[in-house]
Amino acid sequence: MSNKIVTRFAPSPTGNLNLGSVRAGIFAYLFARHNRGTFIVRIEDTDRERSKKEYEDNTFDALDWLGLEFDHRYRQSEHATRHEELLRALVVEGKAYVSKEEPQDGEGRSEVIRFKNPNKTISFDDVVHDVISFDTTELKDFVIAKSFTEPLFHFAVVADDWDEGVTHVVRGEDHISNTPRQILIGEALGAPQPVYAHLPLITGPDRTKLSKRKGAKAITAYREEGYLPEALLNFDALLGWHPKGGEEVLTKAELIEQFTLERVQKSPAIFDEEKLLWFNREHIKLLSDEDFAGRLKQFTSTSVNQALVPLLKERVQTLSEASEALKSGEFSFMDEATAYSKELLLREAKAEEVQVLLHLTKVAEMLGALITEGFTAEKVREVLYPYASEVGRATVLWPMRVALSGMEKSPDPFTLAGLLGKEKTLERLGKAASMLQ
Repeated sequence: MSNKIVTRFAPSPTGNLNLGSVRAGIFAYLFARHNRGTFIVRIEDTDRERSKKEYEDNTFDALDWLGLEFDHRYRQSEHATRHEELLRALVVEGKAYVSKEEPQDGEGRSEVIRFKNPNKTISFDDVVHDVISFDTTELKDFVIAKSFTEPLFHFAVVADDWDEGVTHVVRGEDHISNTPRQILIGEALGAPQPVYAHLPLITGPDRTKLSKRKGAKAITAYREEGYLPEALLNFDALLGWHPKGGEEVLTKAELIEQFTLERVQKSPAIFDEEKLLWFNREHIKLLSDEDFAGRLKQFTSTSVNQALVPLLKERVQTLSEASEALKSGEFSFMDEATAYSKELLLREAKAEEVQVLLHLTKVAEMLGALITEGFTAEKVREVLYPYASEVGRATVLWPMRVALSGMEKSPDPFTLAGLLGKEKTLERLGKAASMLQ
């Protein structure tokens, strides 16, 4: 059976794809890939007035960035001929009928197509919620199309799932109320009933409905803010599902390997952007230095000193933070010395100007004796640390750090010297000494 599993993600192109709406697609994707099945993306554009090509493009852009590759791609409006054929067949068979309706505005009359409700109890075994039963009598004869060429969502989705061989419908629990209608339509068409898995709702940390600030922001906006697709995929996969081992940081391959619908929870999932930021930080750590540098360069269009990469990976939570650190933040000193005051140079030195000048001169002399090829952070520390410990570390290391970075906050002076190299280090130490003469 595993080779016959077919799932689909069916977004409506009425807005940009966000983390809340794509969660069903992620679960459907992981389930299909775990079972070596087929994953379909179908754009459900039955809402002609609100559907826009730009939103459809955004959806596929986001899916591509997240790495959710699909086996087939459909657009619901392209199935109009098939929908009309099935609607007419139901009318001919007496399972639906054309109904004259009195418009609410009182202007003329119109027609819709209503499903002839058999008024029975529908039960289905939901993977997440167990057995769910509905008395469909209260639905009456519900509308399934505005006309033979304008099917409503309930009808089109059943017809398309049938034609595309969908075996498992994975979607949010807000669709549970739609299921009885769709089962009745499927039975009337003679379509096999898929397995349903209705996912728990997603709320903010305060248990309120998601908004643009809490989960409904476009996925592509997170990309622009410097998040990694692996982090968003990992975070979203854990909104309502948990792996057997309880671990949190998982790669795409690990998610596919471990994912089962049986481990989807019933209770609401909480969207916490601070947690998403944590996931991004953890996935940055998993990147190789080369991969991180490549992504950062692509994100910023700025050259990245390879020596800075390990330090950036330790400190930043997003690529945008790394970019800022390079341009005007903690690592902006690399390309050009940052201007600083004499007060900053002396602030934490705990010594008079003449003593600081003496120590800076001594440091420059000791470092000048090192060969250029061996001028590393480790070697600089080996040479200077005993001297700094002897005469006072604050007196030596604070002025040295300010001299090399020009900043109040920066990496330690040994790391700075290793990053800058011998020539720039001695040049900046000399400029600091000149300020005190």
